[in-house]
Amino acid sequence: MTKSFITINNAVLPVFFFCLVARCLGGADVDVAPMEKTEKEALYSAVQGFVGNWWNGSGLYPDPCGWTPIQGVSCDLFEGLWYVTAMNIGPLHDNSLGCAKNPEFRPQLFDLKHLKTLSFLNCFVSPRRHPIAVPSNDWEKLAGSLESLEFRSNPGLIGQIPASFGAHLVKLQSLVLLENGLTGKLPINIGNLIELKRLVLSGNSFSGRIPDSFGVLTQLLIFDLSRNKLSGSLPSTLGGLTSLLKLDLSNNQLEGMLPSGISRLKKLTLLDLRNNKFSGGLTKSLQRMRSLEELILSNNPIGGDLMTLEWSNLHNLVILDLSNVGLTGEIPHESISKLKRLRFLGLGDNHLTAKISPKLATLPCISALYLNGNNLTGELKFSAEFYGKMGRRFGAWNNPNLCYPVWLMSASHVPYGVKPCQQEELNVLEPNTRTKLAYANSNQNSHNYVASLGFQSYGIDGFWWVFLVEILMALFFLDLFPVSVF
Repeated sequence: MTKSFITINNAVLPVFFFCLVARCLGGADVDVAPMEKTEKEALYSAVQGFVGNWWNGSGLYPDPCGWTPIQGVSCDLFEGLWYVTAMNIGPLHDNSLGCAKNPEFRPQLFDLKHLKTLSFLNCFVSPRRHPIAVPSNDWEKLAGSLESLEFRSNPGLIGQIPASFGAHLVKLQSLVLLENGLTGKLPINIGNLIELKRLVLSGNSFSGRIPDSFGVLTQLLIFDLSRNKLSGSLPSTLGGLTSLLKLDLSNNQLEGMLPSGISRLKKLTLLDLRNNKFSGGLTKSLQRMRSLEELILSNNPIGGDLMTLEWSNLHNLVILDLSNVGLTGEIPHESISKLKRLRFLGLGDNHLTAKISPKLATLPCISALYLNGNNLTGELKFSAEFYGKMGRRFGAWNNPNLCYPVWLMSASHVPYGVKPCQQEELNVLEPNTRTKLAYANSNQNSHNYVASLGFQSYGIDGFWWVFLVEILMALFFLDLFPVSVF
């Protein structure tokens, strides 16, 4: 019985595997979807333009969308045929196709009529030997399909943003031009791309003002124009970006006051305006942005007084960086100490005065606190445990009139760059203080006299040392002038 079962098993398994292989290889009972011929030709030519003519797609079975597809290329079925829906050129994966030394955009790229995603990573890398501009034509061919267009880390990609982007790519939801060699002004017609949810133009050399038209992108979630050469004031229309979660305009040359309309960005979690030229003080509109988790305004000549804002309203804050913004006045310890999620507080390099309250140490999540470079005074009253926890992430150096109590902590917990406190001199005397001091001096002299007679001074005090001296003097005179007894 067992032998029969083994024999049957041995006979069935080869037949099963034969049928499986036949099905996988496209047997008569299997309908394998082909790729449209013109689509395949357009894909091959476009890829060759970026990676070189050496590539011919050999080894792809049964086509570029089959079991061995091109790495970075994705396909989907439309009316029974395969079409390319995503093309990602560059070293996204270990086995991705790398770009040639002199890649080019071929017109066949725009014949991929169902293309939804197009991205280039570290592909155009030579701005001197092989600079290349973004094509200005043919984008209208992708107007009905393209939803995401990204160029990342392409220093050899030069020139301006084509006006055809804003004119035709109306279905775009993501436009990312990050760390390229692009220049010029930002096209006004990008405001036409009302489906945009992500607009990242960071790390280029764009100049000029931020167009007012950007304020109509009401579906925008991420807006990043950082690390450019943008100038002028912020458009008041930015208050219209009511869906915005992250706004990063850092490292530009923007100036003027922070617009009051910024408070309309009720969903904003990140506001990064560092390294610009903003001025005019801290607008009270900031305290109405209750969703903020990161507020970074450092290195701007903003000026103003910290006390003008009710910081406790921003109860979601995790990072608050107001370093080097020209702040004056005192630190609002009571208000800031209510920010229970705060991890980073940067108030360094300002003109803050008065004492530092130990309430700042009660912030449960604080892990970095910088108060350096101000005019803060008095004695630091944080615990040794606080200094041990913070280490060099507590900064209070360059406050000339600030000190720490050396007698309350070990050398390992000394705050960096802060001088030790000296024993306070008694400058104002209380009532009867002069009398007490005179008595103390007299008492000290008496101690010295008694000690000179061979007695220890620390054992005799007050009335008793006077009494002892009188007894000794009496005995001395009796010895010189003995009394006769009748």
